[in-house]
Amino acid sequence: MSEEQEPHEKAQNFWKTVATLTREFRYERGPMILGFVGLLAGTCLTIAGPYVLGLATDTVFDGFTSGNGIDFGVLARLLLIVVVLHLVAESFTFAGGWLFNEAIQRVLYALRERVENKVHRLPLKFLDSQKRGDLLSKLNNDLDNLNTALNQNMETIVTSLITVLGVLAVMFWSSWELTLVALTTIPLTAVVIGILGVRSQAQFRMQWSQTGKLNAHIEESISGHELLTIYNATPQTTETFARGNTDVFHASRKAQLLSGSMMPAMMFVSNLVFVGIAVVGAVRVASGAMTLGSVQAFIQYSRQFSQPLAQLGGVASQLQSAAASAERVYELLNQPDEVADTGGHPDFALTHGKVEFRSVDFSYDPDQPFISDLNLTVEGGQTVAIVGHTGSGKTTLVNLLLRFYDVTGGAIYLDGVDIRDIDRHQLRSPIGMVLQDTWLFSGTIYDNIAYGRADATRDDVMAAAEAAYVDRFVAHLPDGYDTVIDETGGNVSAGERQLITIARAFVSNPEILVLDEATSSVDTRTEVLVQEAMNRLRSGRTSFVIAHRLSTIRNADLIVVMEAGRIVESGTHKELLSRGGKYADLHAASVGEA
Repeated sequence: MSEEQEPHEKAQNFWKTVATLTREFRYERGPMILGFVGLLAGTCLTIAGPYVLGLATDTVFDGFTSGNGIDFGVLARLLLIVVVLHLVAESFTFAGGWLFNEAIQRVLYALRERVENKVHRLPLKFLDSQKRGDLLSKLNNDLDNLNTALNQNMETIVTSLITVLGVLAVMFWSSWELTLVALTTIPLTAVVIGILGVRSQAQFRMQWSQTGKLNAHIEESISGHELLTIYNATPQTTETFARGNTDVFHASRKAQLLSGSMMPAMMFVSNLVFVGIAVVGAVRVASGAMTLGSVQAFIQYSRQFSQPLAQLGGVASQLQSAAASAERVYELLNQPDEVADTGGHPDFALTHGKVEFRSVDFSYDPDQPFISDLNLTVEGGQTVAIVGHTGSGKTTLVNLLLRFYDVTGGAIYLDGVDIRDIDRHQLRSPIGMVLQDTWLFSGTIYDNIAYGRADATRDDVMAAAEAAYVDRFVAHLPDGYDTVIDETGGNVSAGERQLITIARAFVSNPEILVLDEATSSVDTRTEVLVQEAMNRLRSGRTSFVIAHRLSTIRNADLIVVMEAGRIVESGTHKELLSRGGKYADLHAASVGEA
């Protein structure tokens, strides 16, 4: 669901969503057919049970009324038949249900895999527009809800439908008069579903939407816990959480109230119809039109008829919730992928590392141009520093080089080849990045360094660690390189985390290097180590350095000053200072801050 959509919206097209979900089972036709046959056989045998019990009742009744006594041999055989019928019926039902659930699990496995792969194909523009919590809700909560709803209800739906149709046929065969009484259940059920089902659908949509918003807030609160504490913003975030939690509570309560009301309402309808059948049946027995056993069997059939209808009513509410979740998942799957690679240079291999921006135009919003007619040439092996105020376009320039976004005009060339003609994997594989916000996964320090190259040997990792000065602090850790760090790297300092990411870049041995304000979050003492490590890493490589601290880029081959998406100055450190322009102003400000 887009951020602009109101949470009170119901599933926009319930039946379309159901049809789309049904098509997911097209590759599971074999197991589904066999499962259906098993459930059909089990249900038919179950339906036969009341008829045989009716015969047993007539045997007992006739024995008393005739004065000849009860034929216990016939009675025993009939009761044995009932037991066998139910045993075989349950076996068929179990086998059919197992086949159905196996098919469902395979479909959901494939769906989860599609969602995972889809996330990796989505353009950065879309991901940037989504709240992380809402996206995680679609990936986790909605898929889990869909999994639960299908596993618990698919067998119920099929069995209930077969039971309703089979029992209805037997009921007409037994007594069309009593059947007409029983059929009053259908319009009454339709009224219940029409009133409660539609409303529950909207509420379930609201529930999952509000849950996504609450998850987004929780994720932001956890990620920014330190800032919340520093700025004493805990009361505000607690208040926001309370409002979101209240919204989820009210939406969930309404959804569950409506869905929970369906089963009692259906049972009331069932009991009301049962009274009618009992009265009419008594009249027909008294008139001799039906035997007592036939009426008994019919009453059981009426129960078998109304019970699945009540179950379908209960399932309907859960299907409303599942449809709302499925719709949100399909909204994600239906998002357009990144622009496909042209495949113009399938054998492209980087040789010199020369990068050229030729008359590049770009805009995040078509109505608001951001970069216009930008030209920049970086020779292979050069270090280019990009400076400017926040929002000037520094990071955008790198994102365009990596094709996280595509230019809207002009072109970017790598060794004379338009990067749009290069497969994204081929384009990005020789490029290494060290970012301001370090990312470490739960594992050992060794694993985090080796993450930079799948085939890295231990010698490669050790060499990278030494080059990035990681070995200096690892030597003081009890478990050395086998020290396990948490997802956020909370048990190592900010500077140590940064050194680990530099070592990771060393292992990958990139030909083009991007350093995005990699020293802005470390202390001055650690900055010296980080800077030395980055200087080693930049050696012999085409490097783009997005600089926050100008002291770190004095030796850059070229410094580019950006403002409002344009290059306003370029040159060496000394050249730019001598001009007394924008760079000189930035440098003076940085010296003053220091």
